[in-house]
Amino acid sequence: MNTKNVRISALFVLVSACAFAQEKENVASIQELEEVVVSDSKFALPKEKSGKVITKITAEELKNKPGQSIAAILNTVAGVEINGNQSAAGKNLGYYIRGGKNSQVLILIDGIPVNDASGISMEYDLRLLPAEQVESIEIMKGAASTLYGTGAATGVINIRLKKAAKKALVGNGYFNLGTNATATNQNQKSADFNQGFSINGSSNKLTYFAALNSTETKGISQIAPPNSTIHYEEDPFSRLNYLAKIGYKATNQLTLDFFGNYDKIKNDYDGGFDNTGTSDTNLNKTSSKQFRLGFSPKYKYEKGEFVLNSSFNKLVRSYDELDTYSNSVGFSQYESRSVNVDGFNKYEVSPSFFLVSGVQYQFHDANSVTPYGSSAKEGTKFNMVDPYITGVYSSSFGFNLNAGARWNSHSAYGNQLVYNLNPSFDFKSLPLKIISSYSTAFVTPSLYQLYSQYGNAQLTPEKNSTIEAGFETQLCNKKLKWNVVGFYREQTNFIGFYFNPVTYDSNYINIDGLNKAKGIETQVSWTLSNTIKWNLNYTYTQVDEALSRLIPKHKINSSVDYKVSESFFWNVNYQYVDARKDAFFDGNTYATTQVKLGSYQLVNTLTRYEIIKNKLTIFGSVNNIFNVDFVENIGYSALGRNYKLGLTINL
Repeated sequence: MNTKNVRISALFVLVSACAFAQEKENVASIQELEEVVVSDSKFALPKEKSGKVITKITAEELKNKPGQSIAAILNTVAGVEINGNQSAAGKNLGYYIRGGKNSQVLILIDGIPVNDASGISMEYDLRLLPAEQVESIEIMKGAASTLYGTGAATGVINIRLKKAAKKALVGNGYFNLGTNATATNQNQKSADFNQGFSINGSSNKLTYFAALNSTETKGISQIAPPNSTIHYEEDPFSRLNYLAKIGYKATNQLTLDFFGNYDKIKNDYDGGFDNTGTSDTNLNKTSSKQFRLGFSPKYKYEKGEFVLNSSFNKLVRSYDELDTYSNSVGFSQYESRSVNVDGFNKYEVSPSFFLVSGVQYQFHDANSVTPYGSSAKEGTKFNMVDPYITGVYSSSFGFNLNAGARWNSHSAYGNQLVYNLNPSFDFKSLPLKIISSYSTAFVTPSLYQLYSQYGNAQLTPEKNSTIEAGFETQLCNKKLKWNVVGFYREQTNFIGFYFNPVTYDSNYINIDGLNKAKGIETQVSWTLSNTIKWNLNYTYTQVDEALSRLIPKHKINSSVDYKVSESFFWNVNYQYVDARKDAFFDGNTYATTQVKLGSYQLVNTLTRYEIIKNKLTIFGSVNNIFNVDFVENIGYSALGRNYKLGLTINL
C-alpha cells in the first residue's frame, strides 16, 4: 500500500493544475451533464440535481466487458465487495456494500424488487441473471428504505434489462469459450461456454424483445485440494435463461409493458470446509428454477406520471446432499412465492419541485421439505403495505433537496417509520457539488427466521441509519471527474443465531447492542485524450468486530481503456483486495476457528475488435495474468490465470 500516498499526492497536484487552467472557462459549459439517474427518485433526474453519488454502468461500458458475470462487473465498483465471484461458478455469492451483508442489499430488475423468500436472508441470487441480458446498472449506496422498503439498508443495485431496438427486426447472437482453472492446476482445456441470441424490434405501437442464453462451466472443484498432488472431482455449473418482453403504446399518454422469464441453474457442490479433508464429494447436487411474470403500465399527464410496477415470482430450490453421519443422501426442497405491487406517482408542483407518492404491497410465502423437518406455506407467510412520499426540490441557485418518509405496516411485527433527508449544493461559480444525507432503513426478518424449525415469531426488524457527506467535481473541461464520500452507519436490533451448548436449543433472536461501520469511497475518471481513459476507485471500510467477516479494509480498482482505432478497443485493469477475516467450523476440534486471509492483487486484460462495423465483433481476455494463488474463502478454490475468446454477430 506504499503507492497510495504517491497516487494521492499526484492527484492533488493534477487537480490544482486543472483548476488553475480552468479559471477563465465558461462555467455554463461545466454544468452541462448529459447523464441522468433514476435510483434516488424513481424517475429520470439529471445527475447534477441528484444528492447522491450514484455509479452508473452504461450500455457502452457493458459492451466493453464481454464474457464477464454481473458479480465480476459489480466487484469493481467503489464500496462494493462481491465475495465468490473469483471462485467456482456454483459458489454462493456474498454481497458486502459498506460493510453490510446480503440481507442489507436490495436488488431491483427494471425497478422491481427481486428476492428468494425461502432463503435465510431472502437475497436474490445474481447467478440467475446473465450479463448479456442487461442494458445498464445503477448502484446507489446508503440507506434507501424510504423509496424501496425492506432490505435497502446499505445499497440498492438497480439492473435495467435490454430494450427493443427502434427497427422492426434486429437479431443478435454470441458465443464465448474459455478456460476454468486454478493457479495450482493450470489445465488449459476449454471448460467455460456461454452462448445466446436475441431478437427484438418495434412497430408503430408495439415493441418486443426475446432472448435465450445458456452457460456450461466445469473444470474445478468448489473445495480446494490441500496440495497440488491431490485432485478433487470437478463441480460443473449450468444455467439456462429465457426472457420475453412486450410493450404496447395504447395512446400518447399510456404505455403497457409485460415481461416473463424463466431461469434455471444446476450445479454440483461439495460439503462445507471443515479442515477434515472429507468435504469433496460427487453426490451433492442442487438446482434453482425461477419463474417471473410482470405488468407495468405507465400513464403520463400534463403535470406528471403514474407508474404501476407489479410482478409475481416463484422460485424452487432443491438439493441432494450427502449426510456424512448416516452416509446417505437426503433430499431438500424450498419453494417460495412473492407478489410485488408498487404504484407511485410523480406530480410536478412547480418547475423546481415535484412529489413522488406511492403505496407498495408485498406478499411472500414459502414451504419446505427437508430431512430435518418441513414447513407449509399456509403458516409460513407475511405481507407488507407501505405508503411513502418523497419530495425533490431543485433551485435555480444550486440548492437541491430530496426528503421523504415511509410507513411500514407488517403483518407479523406491526408498524414502523423510516425517513431520509438529502440536501446538496451545486455551486454555479465553481465546478463543485457538495452532497450530504441522513437516512434510515429496515430489514424485515425472513420467513425462515420467523417460521422454520429455528424460527422465532417474536422477531422484529433490524434497523439501520446512515449519515454521509462528500463532493463531486469536474475539472480540465470535464475531462477529469472526481468524487469523495465519507459514511457512518449504525445498526441495531441485529438478527443473529442463538445456540445453547448444554440444552442444544437454537433459534434466531434479536441481539441487543450497536454495531458501527464507517468508511471513505473515492472515484476518479480522467479522459487523457480522445483515445485513452483512466478510471480509479479506492474504498476504505472499518467495521466493528461483529461485522468484520470477509470485509477488506482497503480496496483499489484501476483500469485503462485505450481506443486504438474506431474498431479496436483494449483494456487493462488492476485490483487490490486487502486482508480479510474468515471463520470455519473445524471438524477435528468441534470449534469455530477464526482465520486471516491474505491480501492479493490481480491484473486482467481484454481486447475487442470490430471486424465488420456494427455487425461482427470478436474479443479475447486474460484474467489473473500473473496466475496469483490467493484465497477468497477459506478452504475453497479460487480462479488462477484463465483465457476467454468470443464473438458477437448483429443482424
